[in-house]
Amino acid sequence: MVSGAVVVAQGLFAALIPSDCRLCGVPLENISRLPVCRSCLLAMKPISVETCEICGDSLGVSSFRAASQEEAVPQPEVANECPACQDQKPHCSKATAYGPYDGGLRDLVHLLKYDRVEPAAGKLGVMLCEAIAKLNLGTDPFLVVPVPLQVSKRHERGFNQAEMIARKALRCAHFNNLELGAGILERTRPTASQIGLTRPQRAENIRGAFRVEVLTTGTKASECARVLLKAGARRVLVATIARMLKQHSEALPDSVLAKAARA
Repeated sequence: MVSGAVVVAQGLFAALIPSDCRLCGVPLENISRLPVCRSCLLAMKPISVETCEICGDSLGVSSFRAASQEEAVPQPEVANECPACQDQKPHCSKATAYGPYDGGLRDLVHLLKYDRVEPAAGKLGVMLCEAIAKLNLGTDPFLVVPVPLQVSKRHERGFNQAEMIARKALRCAHFNNLELGAGILERTRPTASQIGLTRPQRAENIRGAFRVEVLTTGTKASECARVLLKAGARRVLVATIARMLKQHSEALPDSVLAKAARA
């Protein structure tokens, strides 16, 4: 009887409150606050390729030592680091992401950021929780520090999506050593879009845009890490919902994990 009632309720929902999936346009069949169909949600897969141990970008053939089959002299193993991190280490110790920043996952992030579909934060929080788990934090205490918005942008949008998602992630996570540190970082000035900029240009664009108020390639996250380390954090790890992989212009940092400067 319960399952029958659910079917009836779903039918009434489809008939009386017609709605389409905001990602693919297919009519929704289930009652949900999140206007995204099950197929679109199931299609949002985690990163499955091998990634850099430091920044989390994908590793291709060019990321490893170029070695022809005719090489006679064995060469020492190279750590699983991308060329950019081998050339210049970022300020964070390690960065990881749940999935690639494309397709449905990118659209789901946009639903929250630009269309203010706040129920999307719940699903994104579960993904961020999985990304945090990949960092293997152990039992040491960490502050979860969301990347801040510029004040005018915060007022315009009405919320900081990074903070909202971080709160959702902490609710679903079984980490006794994590504490939300919202308000620790402050954005001091607006910055131009990072899209289309080279890595050095992105670093210059974002440098000096954050400061510690009390006490996210991931150029934004790296700058946050630099500021947090300068303020006394012992180590900074980065967890994001999604990032662009290999040769794309910009990661999408959603939460920076700063190791609390305490015993």
